[in-house]
Amino acid sequence: MDGISLLTITVLAVFVGFEVVSKVSSTLHTPLMSGANAIHGIILVGAIIVAGQAHEPLVLAVALLAVVLATANLVGGFVVTDRMLEMFRGRKRTESADKQREDAR
Repeated sequence: MDGISLLTITVLAVFVGFEVVSKVSSTLHTPLMSGANAIHGIILVGAIIVAGQAHEPLVLAVALLAVVLATANLVGGFVVTDRMLEMFRGRKRTESADKQREDAR
């Protein structure tokens, strides 16, 4: 693939991704984040494949940048998902402890 084709695919993917993500309600954010992490893993594999097949220095530089950004996005997604799930776990524990205290009175 030439550089123009890769750039075109990237630009189209950015527009489609923005439109899809902007339509998601905040209630569905956590479950969809887990699915998005899986998709980011696929994107990372694709970026590694493109970097491995690059023959031009510019395409290699863009592909390596894509690998770095996809890795950061994947790791950041897991960190954010873990923090959000931990917030829900903490809230449930606090509510159950409050109920136990009220029952004891």
